[in-house]
Amino acid sequence: MHLALKEHIASGNPVTRLEALVFFGVANLPDTIANLRKDGWVITKTTVSFAKAVNRINKHMVFKAPRDLPIREIQLTEYQATL
Repeated sequence: MHLALKEHIASGNPVTRLEALVFFGVANLPDTIANLRKDGWVITKTTVSFAKAVNRINKHMVFKAPRDLPIREIQLTEYQATL
């Protein structure tokens, strides 16, 4: 699980906590990011909308948020390796 996530980030792809859980089964993304930083990785973080993460997930599978969930207002932290 963590190896696949590490390869995903190493390829220059961003990842949110939602994507880490759905795609890789990693429930605690901040711990994984902290370990990568300890290993010398330069990881940047930004804030993105829940809707952006859902759109990226939907490129690979069907993911539907509850109808009443304000996905444009909810913010997630997105991590990306600086290459």
